[in-house]
Amino acid sequence: MIANKKKFFLGLAMMAVFAVVLVIFFSPIFNGRNGLVYLDDLYNSISKGSAYYIVKLKDDIQPLAGSDVALTLKLKTPEQARQTALLLQKAGARVNQSQNTLEASGDLGQILASCLEDADAMYINDGPKIASKYGYDERRVMYNWWTAAKEMDNDLKKQKKFKAADIVATVGKKAVETAYNYYKIEPLRISDRYGIVIFSLIFYVVYTVWYGFAFMYMFEGWGMQLDH
Repeated sequence: MIANKKKFFLGLAMMAVFAVVLVIFFSPIFNGRNGLVYLDDLYNSISKGSAYYIVKLKDDIQPLAGSDVALTLKLKTPEQARQTALLLQKAGARVNQSQNTLEASGDLGQILASCLEDADAMYINDGPKIASKYGYDERRVMYNWWTAAKEMDNDLKKQKKFKAADIVATVGKKAVETAYNYYKIEPLRISDRYGIVIFSLIFYVVYTVWYGFAFMYMFEGWGMQLDH
């Protein structure tokens, strides 16, 4: 039995509006994308525009220029080891492969400079340049650099070269991982889309509150009350 028809039907009408907006939001009306995908792409583009650290990292690796190291890298498979060996050889390192293990030696600064060069190309979505350089998929190249960075970090720590290990780890996280994750996303500054950003935040708050009030009015219309 409906105790308060005015409140109940007001809540029902609000819930109907909520449902209509929800259907529209999940329809492909934003250049073939629904609202959720559109906003996800938008915020990914904005975050990419503020996550470019490669220029600073190029300065950070300068102290390692001319620093000769001998490294042991254990990869998952012999094929990954072969692919990773190509990366290190292009960076001027001497590499010997035994199954899935690489014994590499060379200038650590030069190796990291080559890594950053590839990450930079990936960051600006120039994947074909990387694929052409190594002869296999650019995403796989970045994954192999990321894995190599982890292995170099571990081996340098074993050698008690902690400062070098920290720099290698930072390159892996802030350059290689970032370039991989943001590949094919066009960077934007928040000032380029501040209107839609503000609107989306206001919309989210209003839409959530609207849903809450719709439920509240419907339950109060049924005669349900919260007692303190």
